[in-house]
Amino acid sequence: MATEPSPDNIHVVLVDDSAVIRNVISTILRAEEGIEVVGKAVDGQQGIEAVKRLHPDIVILDVEMPVMNGLEALPHMLRAKPDLKVLVCSSLSERGAEISIRAMEMGAADCILKPSSIQGLHSMDDFKNRLVELVKLLGRHKPSRKPAAQERSAKSLLTPATPPVLLKRTATQSPAILAIGSSTGGPQALMKVLPHLRGLRVPIVVTQHMPRTFTAVMARQIANSCNIPAHEAMDDMALAPGHVYVAQGGYHMLFTRKDERTVAIRLDDGPQESFCKPAVDPMMRSLSAVYGARVLAVILTGMGSDGLQGCKQVVAQGGTVLAQNEETSVVWGMPGAVAKAGICSEILPLEDMGPHIVERMARV
Repeated sequence: MATEPSPDNIHVVLVDDSAVIRNVISTILRAEEGIEVVGKAVDGQQGIEAVKRLHPDIVILDVEMPVMNGLEALPHMLRAKPDLKVLVCSSLSERGAEISIRAMEMGAADCILKPSSIQGLHSMDDFKNRLVELVKLLGRHKPSRKPAAQERSAKSLLTPATPPVLLKRTATQSPAILAIGSSTGGPQALMKVLPHLRGLRVPIVVTQHMPRTFTAVMARQIANSCNIPAHEAMDDMALAPGHVYVAQGGYHMLFTRKDERTVAIRLDDGPQESFCKPAVDPMMRSLSAVYGARVLAVILTGMGSDGLQGCKQVVAQGGTVLAQNEETSVVWGMPGAVAKAGICSEILPLEDMGPHIVERMARV
């Protein structure tokens, strides 16, 4: 007889029409303590039924399947369980990138490349480590299955009081550049912030943790969905006011001043930072060196602490840092790191971030 899933574990449902992929992912996750694969489905329709029946914490969702694909199934899954975290499993193709980014705009938390897409780029160990890290991170804040009274009692005994987050005084100089860093949950967050920034009088540079192919698609999606000029960063590309530049997958996005009025992008093929390339830290460091106190840095939802060291340099040079708040972040890793370091001027809900940036630009 099958045993009942442990209520304390992270419950995962796999939705993929490939038996090979289902077996690979299932084998990896079942070897991890605290994770249980509670169900499998071969198409989107079966996936929806599994969500309704099994109430998982996480769904790992293929995007291209028969009967009903992942994009069609995703909104039904999120309606059936609004706190569900969906991890899209995609190929490293332009079509795979387009569908995956669309899924993340619709509410999927993040994307992971299928093992068949990363041969020759990363090892199977890299895939395994990334998969386990994401599942544990996304499942960390799962709703408690304990009775409410028991949960309140446990929290009162075990949870220390959260120290207040200190805010830093706002810089007085007008920003000449807006820099945004994001990771897990970032595509959806960016699509909510950027529409407010149409016509901004400064360039907007974005580092979102994404592989090659995905970043070019991301730039096109921003242009199409937000009605704002957007480009994948290219070497020696000059920055223009009101345009968005997305860091290219596989390179850090750095900057160099050509003359008094012109700053250009410099693609850097140096080592990963915070296990990422592109990474937020080198972007922020480079901007601080070029713009000094006139940097407005924004850290949105994302895992890890990438951006913390770079934002410390922004503040040391006299610039300003804003962070997304915990309640509206998919993962409060990156924004939480800068918030807890006491270097933020504001910590804001996602829906307030765009209007606040516009108001701040008009104020100083």
